Amino acid sequence: MTGQKTSAWSQRFEKALHPAIERFNASIGFDIELIEYDITGSVAHAKMLAKTGIISAEEGERLAAGLEQVRQEYREGKFTPGTDAEDVHFAVERRLTEIVGDAGKKLHTARSRNDQVGADTRLYLRDQIKQIREQLREFQQVLLNLAETHVETLIPGYTHLQRAQPVSLAHHLLAYFEMAQRDWERLGDVFKRVDISPLGCGALAGTTFPIDRHYTAELLGFAGVYANSLDGVSDRDFAIEFLGAASIIMAHLSRLSEEVILWASQEFGFVTLTDSCATGSSIMPQKKNPDVPELVRGKAGRVFGHLQALLVLVKGLPLAYNKDLQEDKEALFDTVKTVRACLEAMTILLREGIEFRTERLAEAVAEDFSNATDVADYLAAKGVPFREAYNLVGKVVKTCLAAGKLLKDLSLEEWKALHPAFEGDIYEAIAPRRVVAARNSYGGTGFERVRAAIESARSRISL
Repeated sequence: MTGQKTSAWSQRFEKALHPAIERFNASIGFDIELIEYDITGSVAHAKMLAKTGIISAEEGERLAAGLEQVRQEYREGKFTPGTDAEDVHFAVERRLTEIVGDAGKKLHTARSRNDQVGADTRLYLRDQIKQIREQLREFQQVLLNLAETHVETLIPGYTHLQRAQPVSLAHHLLAYFEMAQRDWERLGDVFKRVDISPLGCGALAGTTFPIDRHYTAELLGFAGVYANSLDGVSDRDFAIEFLGAASIIMAHLSRLSEEVILWASQEFGFVTLTDSCATGSSIMPQKKNPDVPELVRGKAGRVFGHLQALLVLVKGLPLAYNKDLQEDKEALFDTVKTVRACLEAMTILLREGIEFRTERLAEAVAEDFSNATDVADYLAAKGVPFREAYNLVGKVVKTCLAAGKLLKDLSLEEWKALHPAFEGDIYEAIAPRRVVAARNSYGGTGFERVRAAIESARSRISL
């Protein structure tokens, strides 16, 4: 459905664009993503023009009905604009004019593509933020379900990727719940800056027509309008903020991915990958590869790159609108698709793609010196200054390493020879389950504390 080819600009130009420049200049190949939002914004603009008397009520109704017909044609695959349309805004307006006649030419009254694209992008991003936040809630729910199953499952805790202290596996999973909670809250804060309407800012200086910007904002559900027209058409802070928040989400998913990759290795052996979320090798039949977390880890860099690109894009732009800003769309669209795909994949992976090997985990926490701190705490509780106890335990570990023993292998006589404060209860004090259960400080890994944390977490995501 195309009529006579026209340009989006005035008859000041005598010659057509060079075909290569036309293709280079066009954004319809990617900003078609905004078509439904463009139509929604245009319907609101048409209603405002009619309300303020800039066009007649009958014209406003015809424009709104025509725009809804364009929407339906697009959904049915009957309206597929090409490069000659330049961008989605001109494509919609041109098709509208074909439908309603000259009344369609009045739609752009008191509006520029500059404020139009700003509104479309914000409408799009508002929807996407809502959907990503819903995905984060689903991700958190899966983490909580896993945590409830593994409150008393022990796993080595690490610092510097060296065995440090044993922790509840649930406690470890809840750390990612808290990261996701901050992600959810951060996106909610970004939403406030997205939820502002630039419609009515015009190209850069507003308009001479008696428009009602607050009315269009109300129709579109925006919380407010830009106070400065120059800022309204040139602001991309909201997009940069979103890309920043998206980058942090990806950093969190990448950290979890790295741990799953390590846990699934033969060296760790903490988890088994199920067939539904792993792939094989084209040449080594014995392998089961952690492709999902590896892809998530790789895609994190892609999102980080989009954030850097947009920061560089805006850093030298004078006010107000510049064509450079067309480059924000692909970065924004790809980030949204990447984050949503990664959240979905990691949620599925946690729900049905990994199985924790509890026996192997129990072995892991029993075969190291991660209970050394508890020996020092044991002595400190009996009145030995902690630093003195710390130094003593360091010597004990050194002695054990030389003898090929673990702390649990020392006889009571050997303990007493090290310090008279040691009694028979030292064995219970350094048993892995006791070590974990005893850490009941707020935010700690003690079993009762973890159960309370799960309950608190569930109440937070149900609000």
